[in-house]
Amino acid sequence: MATNESVSIFSSASLAVEYLDSLLPENPLQEPFKNAWNYMLNNYTKFQIATWGSLIVHEAIYFLFCLPGFLFQFIPYMKKYKIQKDKPETLENQWKCFKVLLFNHFCIQLPLICGTYYFTEYFNIPYDWERMPRWYLLLARCLGCAVIEDTWHYFLHRLLHHKRIYKYIHKVHHEFQAPFGMEAEYAHPLETLILGTGFFIGIVLLCDHVILLWAWVTIRLMETIDVHSGYYIPLNPLNFIPFYAGSRHHDFHHMNFIGNYASTFTWWDRIFGTDSQYHAYNEKRKKLEKKTE
Repeated sequence: MATNESVSIFSSASLAVEYLDSLLPENPLQEPFKNAWNYMLNNYTKFQIATWGSLIVHEAIYFLFCLPGFLFQFIPYMKKYKIQKDKPETLENQWKCFKVLLFNHFCIQLPLICGTYYFTEYFNIPYDWERMPRWYLLLARCLGCAVIEDTWHYFLHRLLHHKRIYKYIHKVHHEFQAPFGMEAEYAHPLETLILGTGFFIGIVLLCDHVILLWAWVTIRLMETIDVHSGYYIPLNPLNFIPFYAGSRHHDFHHMNFIGNYASTFTWWDRIFGTDSQYHAYNEKRKKLEKKTE
């Protein structure tokens, strides 16, 4: 009975979203995107699209999203949004981070990306334009992937902080106490594999088109680079997402080393009380701010 009610609710919600979508004006970018997509299908093999296309998407999106935070350090106005103002970024640390990123991206992640084609073939994941899901269905599946990844990340990340194994793996990621965007994927190779598994679980369970691979990697990179940015900008659209952790939440994790283990949402830390030190710190910070006003 409960299952039938849930199905009915989701069906009604889906119909409502479809109706709202029909009222929206036609997207002027849809036709150029369709032409570009079909050009890609006509000129490249599935292996090239799944492998090299995915690599290009990952690298382009990663460093594009890192660029604003990198530029902020040279803009005096942005210093007021810096969370740990006493720990500015250094070019030396950023260069060190960049070199490790290149190793992780091309020696750890690229071999994994090479399996994308075989995954899509084994599960008969379509590439064609005609079966590409509507934007709201794509967004819903990305949300599902985010919830799954966040759950995996919370428990495995918390495990990596165990005193018996922390110094062997996760300590590398905590080398920079004040994070910056590029540091999002700065990690020990084993951590890249362990925490990265959470990214793929949602894909295995929810992927119905190759576009989901690229949409999900875009959203995941945008989120992880944002929480590692070291800057809290109140009007950042991501901060308006319910239960979104954000940069203050994860910046405290790097500063404190304990607590705030989730990657995207706040509910697991709230349920298990691993955000108690963060809330105490925030209360203290707000009181100090009031005294200085």
